[in-house]
Amino acid sequence: MTGAAHIAALDADGRLADNIVHFARVLRKAGLRLGPAAVTDAIEAVQAIGIGDREEFYTALHATLVKRHEDEAIFDEAFRLFWRARDLVGKMMALMSPVVTRNEEREKRKAAETRVSDALFGGRQDEKRLCDEPEIEIDARFTASGSEVLRKTDFAQMSAVELAEARRAIARLVLPLDEVRTRRFRRSTRPVAIDARATMRQAMRTGGTLILPRHRAPKTVHPPLVVLADISGSMSQYTRIFLHFLHALGEHRRRGHAFLFGTRLTNVTRQMRNRDPDVAVEACSRAVSDWSGGTRIGETLKEFNRLWSRRVLGQGAVVLLITDGLEREGIELLETEMDRLHRSCRRLVWLNPLLRFEGFEARARGVRAMLPHVDELRPVHNLEAMADLVAALSGVAPRKAGDPRRFLPAA
Repeated sequence: MTGAAHIAALDADGRLADNIVHFARVLRKAGLRLGPAAVTDAIEAVQAIGIGDREEFYTALHATLVKRHEDEAIFDEAFRLFWRARDLVGKMMALMSPVVTRNEEREKRKAAETRVSDALFGGRQDEKRLCDEPEIEIDARFTASGSEVLRKTDFAQMSAVELAEARRAIARLVLPLDEVRTRRFRRSTRPVAIDARATMRQAMRTGGTLILPRHRAPKTVHPPLVVLADISGSMSQYTRIFLHFLHALGEHRRRGHAFLFGTRLTNVTRQMRNRDPDVAVEACSRAVSDWSGGTRIGETLKEFNRLWSRRVLGQGAVVLLITDGLEREGIELLETEMDRLHRSCRRLVWLNPLLRFEGFEARARGVRAMLPHVDELRPVHNLEAMADLVAALSGVAPRKAGDPRRFLPAA
């Protein structure tokens, strides 16, 4: 039975509205923010256009139920699983039948498939666990714990529960303690250097009869941290998680700036100052009009260098550039602007989720153009990579692990 025929059958039985309500509940479990008004609008939209074409049915539900750009992948996967009878029955039989797991390498899941599958079949999986099963004792002394598995799980493959646990783990990260020495001084009790002005000021209080030396030491502060994050379709999930890390970092740093770019550059520093991280990330998604769209890395870096570099890249700023580097045009412009950005900051760290693949090579033109102009190249696809980034920013981990020259072609 095709999707359109299945929908028509549901309409003939008079259960179409119930199925749309159930579909909305699945979307809500998968992470979409839906209220009763949106479900009512979806039912009225389907009744207005009639049941005939699957594409029109998809468009009606998409227009009424999807409110954010980052929810499109979840909606597409939920629509594919829910409104196709053959796949739905197959998955139900697979869940209710005891089958032996194959050792073959399975096809990699899509970004939203895990969350949608949990929303659709989570209750049935719980019922299956309640069945009487033989008790099996397992020696887990040499196996990986749940937290260890979560640390190495890709953000794009996490379920909704795992993403929530990942956000809590990010909030518990020990933040970097990097500090730079400034030209200003602070009072010190140690004999580092004599503070002549403070010494004379103290002597004037006693009329010069008693002169006690005062000391001073160079003042150290956290350097400004500037984040340039790609929000194109292939990067939106990683950028959304990294914004939670940036929010936790901003609670302990006063000088931090966040910019999101796809086809244009957007400053979201003010939105990230909200105390609630979820509210802050939601405000960032509302402020950006090109979320999960295309990407123009060279043009957006040119705009940043022209309008913002002198404002935010002073006093030894550290720049975190989050992108996959897949630029298809304007390679000469990208190379020029990357060189300018590198010269304007003290340290440029490129965070690329493509490093999660073993055997990564710099074959893309954009990646080859960016590599010579970065100080470090590191992954950013899971919690373990974020912990390594914190250690690198603190100066604990050696920079050799993030040396970009290992991907450059031999001279």
